[in-house]
Amino acid sequence: MARRSLRRLGLIVVTVVVAVLVAFVPLLGVDLYLHGKYQKSAGFNVWGYRGPTVGRKQPGEYRVAVLGGSTAFGYGVDWVDSIPAMLERDLAPRADARRSYRVLNLGYNNEGAYSFRFTLEDYRWLHYDLVCLYEGYNDVLGENTSVFRRDSPIFRLTGYLPISPIIFKEKAALLTAGNINDMYLFKGKTVFHPTIAARTSAGALRTAAGVEESLERQLSNVVPVVDARANRRLADTGCTEDWQRYCHSIGVAVDYALAQDAQVLVITQPYELGPYMADHHREQQHEMSAMLQRRFGRDPRVRYVNLGPAVDLDDSRLSYDHMHLTAAGNAVIAGALVQPVLEMSQVRQQP
Repeated sequence: MARRSLRRLGLIVVTVVVAVLVAFVPLLGVDLYLHGKYQKSAGFNVWGYRGPTVGRKQPGEYRVAVLGGSTAFGYGVDWVDSIPAMLERDLAPRADARRSYRVLNLGYNNEGAYSFRFTLEDYRWLHYDLVCLYEGYNDVLGENTSVFRRDSPIFRLTGYLPISPIIFKEKAALLTAGNINDMYLFKGKTVFHPTIAARTSAGALRTAAGVEESLERQLSNVVPVVDARANRRLADTGCTEDWQRYCHSIGVAVDYALAQDAQVLVITQPYELGPYMADHHREQQHEMSAMLQRRFGRDPRVRYVNLGPAVDLDDSRLSYDHMHLTAAGNAVIAGALVQPVLEMSQVRQQP
């Protein structure tokens, strides 16, 4: 009887595994195709970061990881015109026989400071030497707890980040709303009336996205999400109440990076425009930089860089929507980061 029960259990396990493989393998083929198609434009590589995948870290290689939201990711420009790619290009002439530079784009749309700690943990295997924390916009109106990659159980289990759902959803958003902002910031807002054909096509795309998401939900039972927000205790950062959570998230990320033997640059983005946003962004960054000075002011591994005045977001040559930068605007930011990165790399060389 026991032997029969074991056989039955084994048959059930084999059946489940085969069913999952039958459903997953075709989707994986589609997903790999979409990764290849969109990786160099608006997408990310199979491991969930933007740009080509990097190989084993070479002797003398100094790796810089840039974290942030859509401005770090380079929303609106190809990956080669994002800040991280341009920074690597600007650093290349400074390389020599003992030191080379690699810059990794770990940013993603709509992510705020809360995500930094998790992103650093997820990409420890990249062996970054310097971490650049480049985000304040997405926390100006309140704490942003989005951690996009960890929404995927496939990523949590394997490190592979499916791109199919996001591609299908973005194409559906373009058909129904004319832009993809609805997915990130302006949910529920329709900027034009789509045709019946467009609505039908959008529905099909959303259905396609839902198939993979359904499989991922089933995998969630195997790889559950660990939500640290419920048990999080906010340390007293010394920041005012409005910015306590933002300062806490920045501090947690810095602490984690230092624990991984990495250096940290915390960077203020170009100051936002408008009477409300501009005032709040400046206040937020003032509070955060003061916190860094109090906690890490004597630690040479941590440095603050204020690029608030570096780019005028009202200049259409540098910013196409008063927030996201053009290739020319990204080049300004990348150029301004060259010297701080070089100085940090020189500090790391010292025994």
